[in-house]
Amino acid sequence: MILINKEQHWTSFDVVRKLRGLIRIKKIGHAGTLDPLATGLLIVCTGAFTKKITGYMAQEKEYTGTFTLGAVTPTYDLESLPEQAKDYSFVTDDLLAHTAERFRGELDQYPPVYSAIKKEGVALYELARRGKEVELEARRIHIKEFEITQVNLPLVHFRVVCSTGTYIRSLAHDFGAALGCGAYLSGLCRTRIGEFGLKDALTMEEFEKTLLVTGS
Repeated sequence: MILINKEQHWTSFDVVRKLRGLIRIKKIGHAGTLDPLATGLLIVCTGAFTKKITGYMAQEKEYTGTFTLGAVTPTYDLESLPEQAKDYSFVTDDLLAHTAERFRGELDQYPPVYSAIKKEGVALYELARRGKEVELEARRIHIKEFEITQVNLPLVHFRVVCSTGTYIRSLAHDFGAALGCGAYLSGLCRTRIGEFGLKDALTMEEFEKTLLVTGS
């Protein structure tokens, strides 16, 4: 198992492909995709440990990040341009805290249209890019903790502990809808998967240096 601190603009597959080349192993995979704009903990398994991937993916996850209030985007994050600007000046700390309470516990969440979930064998983002209407199905998730950690409008900083299958992009979109001013995800970092924390992860550059030191 390799714990990687994924950098922004890398896809999860970019990480796997890079590691495959560095350690020259074919059997390798990651335990839970991070979007290209997200950073943080990515668990990569090689060899016999690839059998553990499903188990790691099922464990709860912790994220920190920022929502930007006052607009929405088609992808629910900064992969697309903000639109439908709305006033957010009425938002208070109390309103943010009370709204966050509504998103704790068991929830039915709709994934983003622009996601890798497949419908009849085709990824939803491919259907969306072709301009086809996609009927989304809600998925049952659990948000164990959701706290607002800092407010500097229009930026709202948060921390979330949630079940597997939770889309933080969807949480941002739904949170903005509940506030009445719209919101999109403008920053995301995965800080924990189960018992494994970001503090124990290496950047790709750091991992390459360890290989040089060990002579691998």
